[in-house]
Amino acid sequence: MTDWRGSGMSVMEVSHRSKAFVAVAEEAEADLRELLAIPAHYKVLFLQGGATGQFAAIPLNLARADSVVDYVNTGAWSKKAIGEAKRHAKVNVAADEAASHYSTVPEQGALRLTPGAAYVHYTPNETIGGVEFPYVPATGDVPLVGDFSSTILSRPLDVSKFGLVYAGAQKNIGPSGLVVVIVREDLIGRARDGVPTVWDYKAMADNGSMLNTPPTFGWYFAGLVFKWLKKQGGLGAIAARNRAKAERLYAAIEASGYYRNPVAANARSWMNVPFTIPDPGLEKTFLAGAREAGLVNLEGHRSVGGFRASIYNAMPIEGVDALIAFMKDFQGRHP
Repeated sequence: MTDWRGSGMSVMEVSHRSKAFVAVAEEAEADLRELLAIPAHYKVLFLQGGATGQFAAIPLNLARADSVVDYVNTGAWSKKAIGEAKRHAKVNVAADEAASHYSTVPEQGALRLTPGAAYVHYTPNETIGGVEFPYVPATGDVPLVGDFSSTILSRPLDVSKFGLVYAGAQKNIGPSGLVVVIVREDLIGRARDGVPTVWDYKAMADNGSMLNTPPTFGWYFAGLVFKWLKKQGGLGAIAARNRAKAERLYAAIEASGYYRNPVAANARSWMNVPFTIPDPGLEKTFLAGAREAGLVNLEGHRSVGGFRASIYNAMPIEGVDALIAFMKDFQGRHP
């Protein structure tokens, strides 16, 4: 933290244009390309503003003000993306899962896609509702855009099926503030007039994501995570681990006859597992006991209540086992 590579400085202090840091940035990109098998005709950008910044950047780069863009609404983050896109293009909501209280995802045949749309946007995993797509939507010649903030690097991903993939870093990549954008080269250079330069994909790509000072520590840390993932055996090995964690927790919920997960079985997230108990009045008691057992951050989102276990890459299976053991004990004490 204070003496990076014998320089006498933190990596946060060195010039982002120095040979040493440029090497770090290039190595991080190379490792990410290897992990995700990113085709050569895609650019990888390390940007600021988080995924929320991309809610505006995507329509500003890929669509005109009079273009139709298709969005699939499966929950809170889809809604936020739709709200921002409506400021910059004509939004067609191709599917809306409100009728199920966002506990399902639409089937491929239910998507009302617009022929000739500028792009189709969806959120593969909704962190708040714990809803995940079990498939990649087929959109034909229309570019598919995916917000992979909460699932990127949790399993292999066929990037070639997408026009653009973006992900906030704070789930499986590194510190918050950084966002990774993987965009097909033919979609770069379309930014409409007046778009701020820092949101112009071409300007950023032409400058190696260093048009302005990038989030150097986040970028450096992401590179360390990419190397850790490679040491674990790559995304195939990580996927097996993540699947096992999720299946074990869902099985415990189902077998309990006490806890309940509201999400349709075919749309349950590997990363975010919401659950409830029969008596909501015991929620504070559950959380207090969990904290005493060393289990934290289990509060459900304020919009849905209950509990939510987020089991991203960094959570070992032992953590899931500890949660299951506590849940069984709590059920025994509060039948």
